[in-house]
Amino acid sequence: MRSLTKNLVSFLKREDGPTAVEYAVMLALIVVVCIAAITTLGSNANSTFSFVGSSIRPPAGAAATP
Repeated sequence: MRSLTKNLVSFLKREDGPTAVEYAVMLALIVVVCIAAITTLGSNANSTFSFVGSSIRPPAGAAATP
C-alpha cells in the first residue's frame, strides 16, 4: 500500500502531464484560428472571383463556343 501511495504522489508531482495538456490546448487554438482564417479568405476570394467573372463580357464579334 505504501508503494502505491508513493507512486501516486510521484505521479502527481511530475510536470510532464500538464505540459502535454498545455501543448494540446495551444495546438487546438492554433488549429481553430487557422480554420477561421482560411474560411474568411475563402469567402473573400469567392466573392472577388464572382464579381470579376460577372464583370467580364465577351467581345462583340466573338462566336459562342458549344
